[in-house]
Amino acid sequence: MATWGEIEQLYPEFAARVRALFDSERHKTLATVRADGSPRISGIECDFSDGELRFGSMPAARKLADLMRDPRFALHGPTTHPVEGKEREWPGEAKVSGRAMAVVDDDQTPAEPQDGVQFVANISEVVITRLNDEATLLVVESWTPTRGYRLVERE
Repeated sequence: MATWGEIEQLYPEFAARVRALFDSERHKTLATVRADGSPRISGIECDFSDGELRFGSMPAARKLADLMRDPRFALHGPTTHPVEGKEREWPGEAKVSGRAMAVVDDDQTPAEPQDGVQFVANISEVVITRLNDEATLLVVESWTPTRGYRLVERE
């Protein structure tokens, strides 16, 4: 796993494009794991600062209970569709997954969050899905700590 800052250091151009896709709109989608193992998705905002990807949850939110029990998450940036006839202009979509690590103040414990909880992403995968320059192929750019950066094109 890696911090956002480590990914920025290793692959600055890729990281900058991921961040630009996430920053293009305010709302993102967070996937967590429910107590019964099924998926849950929730709307969320996130922030890239000081080498970290952070997001939060209000107290008593179901996503907070999910993350406190099982820190695995997937975060999907804003979704847009290619416009017919202007497919070359589609910027693509970005996704990040990993484990959410609760940020705890001295007077607050993760088991009893009174004002909600801030999380820092411990990242296991980053993906950009886009079209090639001719808009004829799907391009999937990805990074994981074990294999690094990879680019795959497919029809």
